[in-house]
Amino acid sequence: MQARDIPNLITALRFLMVPPTLLLLLDEKYSLALLVFAIAGISDGIDGFLAKHYGWTSRLGAIMDPLADKLLLGSTFIVLAWLGDLPVWLVATIIIRDAVIVSGGLAYHFLIGRYEMAPSLISKLTTFGQIMLVVTLLAAHGQLISLSRPLLDGLEIAVLILTLGSGVTYVWNWGKKALQSL
Repeated sequence: MQARDIPNLITALRFLMVPPTLLLLLDEKYSLALLVFAIAGISDGIDGFLAKHYGWTSRLGAIMDPLADKLLLGSTFIVLAWLGDLPVWLVATIIIRDAVIVSGGLAYHFLIGRYEMAPSLISKLTTFGQIMLVVTLLAAHGQLISLSRPLLDGLEIAVLILTLGSGVTYVWNWGKKALQSL
């Protein structure tokens, strides 16, 4: 192993944080779930910093990193919907958007050619909003903060708008790229 492999190792460890997060949620141990979720989030920042700052980027890392994020966020959203903490329509929208992005990326790769994964600003804002929704819910359930229904509704609507907006942006931009390359 070389130093340049550290970001990918951190990302691989983030995949391993998914099952404990979900089990803690299912056991309704929200404070501990929040801790593991936060550690995963911090590790995402660390591996991104190391990859960019030291030039330790790789094609594998560019693929694994967003997949680790989607797996952690998506599965957390599914469990929170299962527990009745989030509306199913919101979680379905998030999962469908992610499925469209992943399947579109795979289709582009296999039908047209290699591409560089570069998240857009709206995509980054969407991920941030989704993370804030999860953190807020877990903190409220762990009795670390008080959460009013209007605030939760506002967060859910913001995440819905960002999710739909970023999904449309991805389809539009990658659709244009696909048409231009034909």
